[in-house]
Amino acid sequence: MASLQDQLLKAGLTTKQKARQANSDKRKTNKQKRSGVAVDASLQEQVKKELELAKQEKLVRDTALNDEKKAALAAKEQQLRVRQILQHHQITNVKGEAEYNYTFNSKIKKLFIDNVTHKALVNGQLALCGIDDRTYIVTAETAEKVASLDKDVILVQNTKVETTDSDADDPYADFQIPDDLMW
Repeated sequence: MASLQDQLLKAGLTTKQKARQANSDKRKTNKQKRSGVAVDASLQEQVKKELELAKQEKLVRDTALNDEKKAALAAKEQQLRVRQILQHHQITNVKGEAEYNYTFNSKIKKLFIDNVTHKALVNGQLALCGIDDRTYIVTAETAEKVASLDKDVILVQNTKVETTDSDADDPYADFQIPDDLMW
């Protein structure tokens, strides 16, 4: 019965040179194993290790890229959610003669509103929100909901502070200081 190597030689699938090289490599590794010397990895094993390492690096890169895409998608989804809330809950038909000044993107802007809306903004019942160079007037509850999603969208959200402390010796106690001054 012939060995597998002889059968491959007869079939013409390998050459005598390759057979001798395989026998030589086999003898060397056996000798190194017996002598206790570390066996050098063959070329095929080295290629396998490099391929495995390349696969792991690619997996790490792909995972990082995927996480980055997921974060961008989540941020875009949150911005769309905020925009939808503002558009749905905005208060319209508040145009008037009273002027309300606020800052938006480091610029001072004016908003002409009616007196009722102006007082509600000053007292904290209404708030101003801004996104994409557009200003929305919403209720304080809606502003709190939006602030929980994105604090940067809130432009003006006043809180009414009731101060009942009055000094008995204060000569100006009869004169109330208005908190809704136009500027």
